[in-house]
Amino acid sequence: MKKRPPKQQLLQIHGRLDEHLTYLNLVQMAERYPALATTAADKGWSHIDYLAALLEAEVDAKKDRATQRRISLARFPVIKTRDQFDWSWPDKINRPQVENLFHLDFIKNNANVIFLGGVGLGKTHLAIALAYQACLEGASVLFATAIDVVNNLAAAQAAGRFSQELKKYLKPRLLILDELGYLPIDKHGADLLFQVISHRYEHGAMLISTNRAYKHWPEIFNNDATLTSAILDRLLHHAESVLIEGRSFRMKDVIDN
Repeated sequence: MKKRPPKQQLLQIHGRLDEHLTYLNLVQMAERYPALATTAADKGWSHIDYLAALLEAEVDAKKDRATQRRISLARFPVIKTRDQFDWSWPDKINRPQVENLFHLDFIKNNANVIFLGGVGLGKTHLAIALAYQACLEGASVLFATAIDVVNNLAAAQAAGRFSQELKKYLKPRLLILDELGYLPIDKHGADLLFQVISHRYEHGAMLISTNRAYKHWPEIFNNDATLTSAILDRLLHHAESVLIEGRSFRMKDVIDN
């Protein structure tokens, strides 16, 4: 039987291991290898089994950190999930259609999803829930209201850094444009938003929430029918529209009382 190294030598070995693992930023391995070594000895694991268990813990921790980083970079105003959505409230919603969107094929296909309906019906909730699921599954995401995108691009253009700001909206695999149509957009703003939509066309997926039916979209874009047609042409070429009808959930308590 092979003799165990003396205690002083073991301490030196552990010290060197700690230094190496810390240098390599293998935090989970540094924390777990002593206890896992005892488990491996007790259960008769091979060296490969022991190494695999250590690496699995490190990989899981790295994946968790990456997921949390994606969620942070997404800039969600609040975290919403599919399980939190009250399917019984809208008078009309195609639940199977929405549930199928959570497979996230539209992201893989660089397609778009557009939630249409009045205020307080859960359009933003569902958009965030889909985007949050995308973060969990490894996709980069950015949430922004349509008017914030316009304002940020206009300010960047005035400051001579338009290209850098535009890239911020083009880089993520999924971009959420929330509340399109809630506030009017002038001709300049419409042109700026068109650039985002045009550049992302067939290159990146978008989730859009709006309270306006498509026939009323010219009113959003300064009654510019030509520009509106160009925007709709790109958005709807590869898109799934989800219609939600009913009363505002935020008015539920008022209505019930």
